[in-house]
Amino acid sequence: MIRFRSALTPLGQVSPWGREDRQLHWFGLTDGWYWMELAGHELLRYSPETLQHHRTDHPAVQRPYVDYYVARLWEDINEMTPTVLQPVPTDLLDFVASDPDSWRPMDSDAAMIAAEWHAEHALDLGYIRQPPRVRAWRTVGDDFDMVTVTWRHDDDGDIRFTADPAGQVEIPTESFLAAVRQLDLELMTAMKRRIRALERTGPPSGVRLDLDALRAEHVNRATWLAQRLQREPATDWAAVGAGAEELLPR
Repeated sequence: MIRFRSALTPLGQVSPWGREDRQLHWFGLTDGWYWMELAGHELLRYSPETLQHHRTDHPAVQRPYVDYYVARLWEDINEMTPTVLQPVPTDLLDFVASDPDSWRPMDSDAAMIAAEWHAEHALDLGYIRQPPRVRAWRTVGDDFDMVTVTWRHDDDGDIRFTADPAGQVEIPTESFLAAVRQLDLELMTAMKRRIRALERTGPPSGVRLDLDALRAEHVNRATWLAQRLQREPATDWAAVGAGAEELLPR
């Protein structure tokens, strides 16, 4: 019901970082594109009109999805997952589903804590133009365990996506976690193959690459998701509840 899809730009087409000191590194080697499949919806897929208007010669941009470093999506999904997996108490469901644009002014430390907790349920897409707001949270009951995923895109007339402007889908928590693990597995596998290819060929002429550092970083990053999943967010529920009461319109 949910998949984080991605693909890497062919290795020979990856642009090195820097001008005078051109170099390749782990993050830069994840140049590619990605999107989300969510219960029949395809998020982060640009409309044909947007692609036509913003067409470039970069190979990734010819595809209808967000083109950026796949590591950025992977990092942000890993970062938000422990918070998403923490069940939301019943009395905070209205708040976690609320839109900050409708809140009252923040006038206390509790309100700030509640706003930060709310923001931790959002996928950071601020590095792309006119991004959709994608959020997720977990609810648990006697006979259900679900993650709610919502999205909203404010159409500015320039950047448009094929998905509905707003939507909400509930998926089993195990499906959400499986999708997170699959994204991690696919990126780590693809990068392992990419590193092996560079070990055989070396970097392009005039490009600096520290293969030892690249291998070490890959080994380290391969542990990140497991480390994140062992983390239990230290949520001050009393402060979040008090802040939510202040922020929500009466």
